Amino acid sequence: MSVYNIIIKSGKGEVIIPEEKRISLDEFYRIRKDSDQLMEYIDGVVFMTPSPSTKHQRISGRIHAQLFQLLDGSECEVFHAPFDVELKSEQMDGTKIVIPDLSVICDKSGFHENKYVGVPSLIIEIISPSNQSHDLVVKLNLYMQYGVKEYWIMNPLLNTIQVYVLDENNKFKLHDVAKDKGSIKSTIINKFIVDIEKVFS
Repeated sequence: MSVYNIIIKSGKGEVIIPEEKRISLDEFYRIRKDSDQLMEYIDGVVFMTPSPSTKHQRISGRIHAQLFQLLDGSECEVFHAPFDVELKSEQMDGTKIVIPDLSVICDKSGFHENKYVGVPSLIIEIISPSNQSHDLVVKLNLYMQYGVKEYWIMNPLLNTIQVYVLDENNKFKLHDVAKDKGSIKSTIINKFIVDIEKVFS
């Protein structure tokens, strides 16, 4: 495996891979099979993510528990990483396999044994120092293009949560921002309200 076929996310930035260096989906699965790293695949480019921090795991666990309880008995389910989501839309080409920190899935027709194919209703990403640009730019645009209804970006570095909602023009609009204290709530999941101080403590 050539390291030049992979974008390695690190504090030193990202290596841009030219078109001729991109790999096939079969190659991606072969690489991932022999690695313990979390890997995402976006149109021939592999993104490698380091293991989550203790704080990241605590935040993810708290949000997952809250959503699991809220959604119990409903048509929607919440899944936490690592769980593959292969984004699929009639309007979009290419193959995108992402591993969101948390996904709320309401259309269950896309479930396979080891992944979900389709578009989650809500996605939450928790930022770490090495993946800020990926979540704030790459994934924000990707999720918008595929029609994710609501996208939360949780930043434990700044104690902020941003909530983006898909508008009538299928564009993400910043719906709400909270920092340090107070609460923030979902527009699509009833009673999903996050206490800023508690979730980042």
